[in-house]
Amino acid sequence: MKRICLPLKNKFHKLIGLPLADILKFLAAAGFIIWLMYRGTEKTGYNWQWYRVFRYVCSFDDGRFVIGPLLDGLIVTVRITVYSLVAMFFFGLLSALFRLSDSFLAKILARGYIELIRNTPLLVQLFFIYFVISPVLDIGRFTSAVLALSLFEGAYASEIFRAGIVSIHKSQWEAAYSQGFTGFQTCRFIIFPQAVRRILPPLTGQSISLLKDSALVSTIAIYDLTMQGQAIISETYLTFEIWFVLAGIYLVLAMVISMGVQRLEKRFKVET
Repeated sequence: MKRICLPLKNKFHKLIGLPLADILKFLAAAGFIIWLMYRGTEKTGYNWQWYRVFRYVCSFDDGRFVIGPLLDGLIVTVRITVYSLVAMFFFGLLSALFRLSDSFLAKILARGYIELIRNTPLLVQLFFIYFVISPVLDIGRFTSAVLALSLFEGAYASEIFRAGIVSIHKSQWEAAYSQGFTGFQTCRFIIFPQAVRRILPPLTGQSISLLKDSALVSTIAIYDLTMQGQAIISETYLTFEIWFVLAGIYLVLAMVISMGVQRLEKRFKVET
């Protein structure tokens, strides 16, 4: 009887015990934050008006669904993030391959790009591309924002890609070449499938960083989520309510990215 109960007890702790403990910890942390907010607003005399917030997310006009400014800004933020993510992967992988190549010129170009981008502020790069480069190339503010974000985050992603590739043991390259694989086939079928498992976790952090950095595009008058929030605050003085809503939306977006990468990690997981 004892032998039967012990596995059941372990399963109970595994299925119920640990999630319950996590839920209790989350509730305790949330309760502490709410208490801090209550005490802070009590001291400052701030009057919370959460009932006024929903209309800025969405509303119903004669039974018709109307997108509010916050939801409108969210769509712009998601578009900028998706386009920048794709371009970030391109710039990051290309510069990583340049650094690993035998070409002296390619190495110099990649090293110059990485050092220049990593050692200057993103805000300065954004202004430079928008006010100096965009009139020459005749590109709009949306494209300028995507270009600035992807170049900035791509420099960091480049080192992540390079670290993942060089972490694969030299014998893997030698074994592939001994089988008659070309350089491209070796990368495609041998190196990248192994490196991607090591690249995904740090690349997730970089993707979330890109999402949060996208708030800076409001400085060139792009009405993204942050810009819409600032406009609402200037009209309504709902300072804390709007900022907390913005923080919650960014948190949900970051969690969506994390869950997507977790699914990829499971897909590329090696069975041991």
